[in-house]
Amino acid sequence: MARIRVFRIRENEKKVSAAFEDMDHQDLDKGEVLVRVAYSGINYKDALAATGTGRIIRKFPCVGGIDLSGTVVESGDTRFKPGDAVIATSYDIGVAHDGGYAEMARLPADWVVPLPQELSLLDAMALGTAGYTAALGVVRMELNGLKPENGTAIVTGATGGVGSIAIDLLSGRGYRVAALTGKASEETYLKELGATEIIDRKSVDLSKIRPLEKPRWAGAIDNLGGEYLSWLASSMQMSGTIASIGLTAGMDFKSTVAPFILRGVCLLGIDSGFTPMPLRREVWHRLATDLRPRHLGQMTRIIAFDELPGAFAAFIEGKVRGRTVVKVGG
Repeated sequence: MARIRVFRIRENEKKVSAAFEDMDHQDLDKGEVLVRVAYSGINYKDALAATGTGRIIRKFPCVGGIDLSGTVVESGDTRFKPGDAVIATSYDIGVAHDGGYAEMARLPADWVVPLPQELSLLDAMALGTAGYTAALGVVRMELNGLKPENGTAIVTGATGGVGSIAIDLLSGRGYRVAALTGKASEETYLKELGATEIIDRKSVDLSKIRPLEKPRWAGAIDNLGGEYLSWLASSMQMSGTIASIGLTAGMDFKSTVAPFILRGVCLLGIDSGFTPMPLRREVWHRLATDLRPRHLGQMTRIIAFDELPGAFAAFIEGKVRGRTVVKVGG
């Protein structure tokens, strides 16, 4: 048996703790594909899980990390063979099945995506769950009729991983992009990614949201939820499209039917967790080709595996911008 280093999350008397441990790779959760992990990433969900701030973990103990890239070591499924470069994100990874914060991961073959040849293993995790989710939102919005000529697309939670990549993707496709942010100091960063308009979150008066506000947005990628989603719905243009992705401002959403029946607004729920595999592969292919972000390196920070425990607090406190990649094996 090979001893591997993992970052494992445990619960004792309803208190969550996380720390590095050594374990036999045979003791990892079941799966047909054994992967030597090269990189993982940190998402807000990872920080909630590792700190116990959110009730994210459904099985204790659990190796954290909801995404990973690496190389197949063993496979009991003919779709994969030793040496194949692969990506795995979402499903139960890192919350109910041992995840990417480990030198090796064992996964069900149905959760594994071949790495597109245009991407490196590092690229894949610079994108990670955040990039995949942003791209899935753009793909579904465009299938719903969104085009650059329709008008401005707004991205909320603009400095986060999903927000940063969404701005880059939309701008690269010719959209005029407005970035809604609570971090006025990041204006230069957001404009470098392609935003043409920066809106201070404090300037939005959430206390007086009318059923229909002045129509402003052709499309919206919303990472906030709560009252901000209510405001977006009321201020969409005719046939506008919203991709609802996050809930950092709250789960509750209050609206009227007015935007939907008088302006034809569409609200799309973006679930990156259990996307059917054919669409998942298509989105990853497009991230490697026509949807590839132009500023991925600029928005990505790489940390060593040893630095992982100290990195979560900044995510909980909302002090992170862009993507954070964890170099597990490299």
